[in-house]
Amino acid sequence: MAALTFTLIQIDLVWEDKKKNLATLAQKIADLHKGSNVIVLPEMFSTGFTMNAEAFAETMDGPTMLWMTDMAKKSGSAILGSFIAREAGVFYNRLVWMLPDGHFGYYDKRHLFAYAGEDKYYTAGSKRLITSANGWKLNLQICYDLRFPVWARQQAQSNTPNTPEYDVLVYVANWPERRSLAWKTLLCARAIENQCYVIGVNRVGQDGKGIYHSGNSMVIDPLGQVLYHCADIEEIFTITLDKNDLLTTREKFPFWKDADHFSIF
Repeated sequence: MAALTFTLIQIDLVWEDKKKNLATLAQKIADLHKGSNVIVLPEMFSTGFTMNAEAFAETMDGPTMLWMTDMAKKSGSAILGSFIAREAGVFYNRLVWMLPDGHFGYYDKRHLFAYAGEDKYYTAGSKRLITSANGWKLNLQICYDLRFPVWARQQAQSNTPNTPEYDVLVYVANWPERRSLAWKTLLCARAIENQCYVIGVNRVGQDGKGIYHSGNSMVIDPLGQVLYHCADIEEIFTITLDKNDLLTTREKFPFWKDADHFSIF
């Protein structure tokens, strides 16, 4: 079975400075050793978690998409992260899955963080994005989605009823330090209940609202064991996940077969 290698970039984003953030991330990606299948960036990696959507939104042929296309091509890796997208007169917190050949998919954040007013400036998405890489299936979500387990729950597929829907659940985030216990606890819970690997990539540093982010980026195995954790500093970490380990866990502990069947409308 093929392995899958992820590189997590935990960075101190500069508030609303798109040029600076993209330049810094470009250098970090250029300095990486080749070989990662997927490079994961935080939520709103070009601006920080700003509600100033009108000033920083871009179309899907704008500079951030061009940057992602260039970074994926140069690195030979899929690039994953969210930015502020404008479409049909509304704004989205949009996660983009960019492949080295220029093909891409995207996911619009379903659960908008009303506590910070995100629902007043952005439009919620309605569809999940489950993509594939090297024989693995990845479910890609954003920050506050983590608090809503139904949205991440493995669903039985009519064509493959005896196979879990995905293998890795990835969250990109700007999650504040004051609620870091919830972040760490829920990442582990999502791994255990869905019998999958979970990757959470968060930013560090203080944002333009004076809110501190401690990072706490993590990688968790299907039994809930933490394989990687980093807090309070910028760090780039690369890890290779083994498909055999995942399949062995699911075979030895076939809890996923007893799950309730449901549909999301």
